[in-house]
Amino acid sequence: MAIETTRWDIADFLVDDSAIAAYLDAVFADGDVDEMRDALAHVARAKGMTDLAQAAGITRGGLYKALGENGNPSFATVAALLNAMGVRLSVTSKVA
Repeated sequence: MAIETTRWDIADFLVDDSAIAAYLDAVFADGDVDEMRDALAHVARAKGMTDLAQAAGITRGGLYKALGENGNPSFATVAALLNAMGVRLSVTSKVA
């Protein structure tokens, strides 16, 4: 008997600003830049790439390029995306 599975997608669970903020906070805490870029891509898909690109003031193609597998978004792009996502970057001491 075959086991039926379904594709799991984090974007399905990023349904409100508090879930998005908690997810990004957890990923950003680790500090891995590739994981940070991927997390931003997951949130962008959850929010809608076209709408988010427009809100961030960048092109849809530019958003795909910045958040793609080989993307390296500038800090200005990350700041614009976070603002458009409805979250903000916060810094705390590692020694807490």
